[in-house]
Amino acid sequence: MSIPLTLTVNGTVRDLVLEDSRVTLLDLLRERLHLTGSKKGCDRGQCGACTVLVDGRRINACLALAVSLDGATVITIEGLAASGGESGDALHPVQAAFIAHDGFQCGFCTPGQIMSAVGLIAEGQAGTDPERVREGMSGNLCRCGAYAGISEAVLAAQGIALREDAA
Repeated sequence: MSIPLTLTVNGTVRDLVLEDSRVTLLDLLRERLHLTGSKKGCDRGQCGACTVLVDGRRINACLALAVSLDGATVITIEGLAASGGESGDALHPVQAAFIAHDGFQCGFCTPGQIMSAVGLIAEGQAGTDPERVREGMSGNLCRCGAYAGISEAVLAAQGIALREDAA
């Protein structure tokens, strides 16, 4: 059975046909659309390496069936700079903050961490306390233990977002 599906992925409308209703958003992104920034870590929704934004909300792409998202807007790490109104050549403020604050080590979890941080800030849930950031990001695991840098990066990026909102 062929299942038509339309998604807007990183600003581009994609008309797709799925042959299997069990295809996850993560597999669709990685295998059909060749957007490999979202990682397949645990494939059970426990590590957060596959975090993307769907209609502005962060989700674990490994848990979402693609067919359930017909008509949705998906932002992956590859489209993050462009989604922020940038030309695509400039880093998103969260990406820049992760670099400035050493918010990564091996880098495997970094795309999911960044996407979760963008969602956390957009939801207004980051606060000003590193502990609150850690709680809000608790669904994203880092095997290297870069949590201090991640929290600092999120707080720094939130400060940028707050200043831009005030302007």
